[in-house]
Amino acid sequence: MSDNSDDAAAETARRAVEAVWRIESARIVAALARWSGDFELAEDVAQEALAEALTGWARDGAPANPVGWLLATGRRRAIDSFRRRSARDERYALLARPLTEGEISSGAPPAGQAGDLPWDPDRIDDDILALMFVACHPVLAPEARVALTLRVVGGLTSEEIARAFLVPVATVQARITRAKKTIAAAGVPFELPPAHERRDRLGGVLSVLYVIFTEGSTATSGDSLLRAALAGEAARLARMLSALLPGEPEVHGLLALFELTAARFPARTGPNGEAVLLEDQDRRRWDRSAIRRGLAALGRAQAAGRGLGPYGLQAAIAACHAAAPSVAETDWERIVVLYEALGRLAPSPVVELNRAVAVAMSQGPQAALDLVDDLVVSGRLAGSHLLPTVRGELLSRLGRTAEARAELELAARLCANTQERAVLLRKAAVLGGDE
Repeated sequence: MSDNSDDAAAETARRAVEAVWRIESARIVAALARWSGDFELAEDVAQEALAEALTGWARDGAPANPVGWLLATGRRRAIDSFRRRSARDERYALLARPLTEGEISSGAPPAGQAGDLPWDPDRIDDDILALMFVACHPVLAPEARVALTLRVVGGLTSEEIARAFLVPVATVQARITRAKKTIAAAGVPFELPPAHERRDRLGGVLSVLYVIFTEGSTATSGDSLLRAALAGEAARLARMLSALLPGEPEVHGLLALFELTAARFPARTGPNGEAVLLEDQDRRRWDRSAIRRGLAALGRAQAAGRGLGPYGLQAAIAACHAAAPSVAETDWERIVVLYEALGRLAPSPVVELNRAVAVAMSQGPQAALDLVDDLVVSGRLAGSHLLPTVRGELLSRLGRTAEARAELELAARLCANTQERAVLLRKAAVLGGDE
């Protein structure tokens, strides 16, 4: 009976710790980083506090103020670390005021200092923004920025990140460790960048969230078309960022893109996880609440009066799809114009390929094929399954069946996602024999 009771207490503690960490991890790490002045130490002692909570809360029950408990425990671990280093400098003096056992167990704020609230309400926004800017610092490699952001801002474990990107846990852990060491070696301070640098650095933060969401919305490999939890984490971080930076239209544009894209998730897969193409989707299954949130975010981006940026333009394209009752009734001419604007602001071969798809719908397959063939000649999408996928579709519409089948079979060979590959092979099979 005692064993069952202990197991139940441990499970209750685990659920409580996970819930607090998923919601409040960014605030906890950010507050510890500001107090200690050491980003790497803050993340490490926060993890130690979590481990201690799993045993302490199972034994004593969750405290009335769980965030305060984790912060007090994290601060105590930081003090221990400074003691081990014999670092009796100004940081140690600030941190070393003894905490009573009552404060540690209850999470009550230490008496007498307003700055020792679980976090300073006047600094919380700056703390979380600083955390995002540090995790996405340009000194880090792109994959390290993604891993570190999901770990310290999103609160995901190394195992969760590894599952999301289908890489070994050891790889994720190595990326995170290297990232923290790089930040320390480069002397990156835990602070918001100066105002004149902030907008340029903000682009890096947004690009990390975009990469995370894109992998969630269409997985590059594996057996699942969607990794909805990963996309949901990117959307959550984008909502957080939009609340912290309400005056930045591209932040709202990015959030709008996420909401409007995720609205289609319920209809994008069938009962067995198979991919459902846009023309075959039951639009009644689209998430209307997400569409409303996306349109509201797009409205905030437009209201800034500075014109839409790359993410806002992509959101405007997604809004065209959201407003259309069917593929045939979609405003493809407007989508072409939006892709042309996007191509001027953020030129890329993928943008050109998507513009070609819209041109095919508005002007016919031959006009689109001319654009796609230019991309083939340029070699800018060599090795990607996207280019032969679109080219095969266009050739099929033009009645060039053998060429279309060859392109779709090539696309299937290049595609690493099982569900996408299955769609391509079915299309190739439907085309049958030679012309």
